Amino acid sequence: MFGEILDWMLTPLLLLWPVSLALTWLVAQGLANKPFDRALEYNVQALAQLVTVQKDAVQFNLPQPASEILRADDSDNVYYQVIGPGNAFLSGEWELPAPPEEDKLVPGEVRLRDAELRGIEIRVASIWLRLPLKGSPMALVQVAETREKRSVLATEIIKGVMLPQFVILPLAVLLVWLALARGIQPLNQLEQRIRARDPDDLSPLDDRTVPLEVAPLVASVNDLLTRLSDSLATQKRFLADAAHQLKTPLAGLRMQADLAQREGTSTEELKRSLQQIGRSSIRATHTVNQLLALARAEGSGAGIVRQPCDLAKLAIEVVRDSVPRALDKRIDLGYDGADPGSPGVWVDGNPTLLKELVRNLVDNAIHYTPSSAEKPGVVTARVLADRFGQVLLLQIEDSGPGVPEAEREMVFQPFYRALGTEADGSGLGLPIVREIARKHGAEVTLEDAHPGQRPPGARFSVRFAALQAAPAVP
Repeated sequence: MFGEILDWMLTPLLLLWPVSLALTWLVAQGLANKPFDRALEYNVQALAQLVTVQKDAVQFNLPQPASEILRADDSDNVYYQVIGPGNAFLSGEWELPAPPEEDKLVPGEVRLRDAELRGIEIRVASIWLRLPLKGSPMALVQVAETREKRSVLATEIIKGVMLPQFVILPLAVLLVWLALARGIQPLNQLEQRIRARDPDDLSPLDDRTVPLEVAPLVASVNDLLTRLSDSLATQKRFLADAAHQLKTPLAGLRMQADLAQREGTSTEELKRSLQQIGRSSIRATHTVNQLLALARAEGSGAGIVRQPCDLAKLAIEVVRDSVPRALDKRIDLGYDGADPGSPGVWVDGNPTLLKELVRNLVDNAIHYTPSSAEKPGVVTARVLADRFGQVLLLQIEDSGPGVPEAEREMVFQPFYRALGTEADGSGLGLPIVREIARKHGAEVTLEDAHPGQRPPGARFSVRFAALQAAPAVP
């Protein structure tokens, strides 16, 4: 950045320097011409006064002192010319070039022009005089000089301007360098502070000593560090909780295996140990599967494969797959909602993740709903479509004890299980549900299924944005 800013500052400065010199040369030429042009005008007017008319004849009398003064110049040659009516040569240098014809239109006015005499550049002042003769004829008076003095004066002016610039330009470059180095010094200090940090130091950067223009960048970095710190803390907590959850079934497996290997163990005791080993392995397998599902849900982002999904069809498939487990617990599981393929039941999403969302809600309801032969539990899944509001609602309702209002947000945290329940779960189902819903832009809410009743039950609602039109059937 230092080099780029320096380039953008010095390059225009170095490019403008020759332009400045060219403009100075033009100005110097103008300044050098002015005093000598005034002298030429004075000389030509003085010579014009020497043109007289006597006895109808035009005469020009140049006194010797005036002639000597006119030609006395150490640097330049001075020439003059006097032409009478009918181009009659009266005096001076006959080779001087004639002025343009249009100058005759303004007699008595001095005109200046550049010309050449014998291949040498000269500056010429000319004036037309109207003579008091019949027909008002005109006479021409010209004074010219070479341009040596003018060039010398212009060169001196340029030297007077250029020599200071040869000193000022390097000094300006040095001052720009020092100012820029001082200006970015806070950035260098910030870089040194960042490099000196420990690898695990994610505390925010101090933005009080950085330039105002860099403050938004530091604020963005601090925001990134904060989110990264939160993410790492969540991962550490998740890993610790996961290790704790897996430790219990694995410890049970080891204990039951030790009991089964004791001497004198009866067949009945061996059978009970094997049953405990089987239950512990099932619990460990379920926990691992839930961990993998949560990791898959959290890892899925904008890159998940999306397609139009019939949410009613997915819900019915999950309910059908869960019927055997519900029958084992004597739970009345059913579906009550929109028919598959009906208008408004389509959602843009990933079918595998959406099916995982419905399955976790149904498993959670079956797991935490008490049931007996005398009073069987009820779990109902439904999909409700609002075609006018473009909303698609998935609801899983049960007749269980419900969730107290104070705990409704905490049940979506990993490994949290509501107090007062005897069910043994992993505590990962609802976090998976919320994460999948978030990936699909949906909202998950929890409320009592039967407010005012005991038990109140629980109703989980997931609100999706429905597709405006069903996909075309190929």
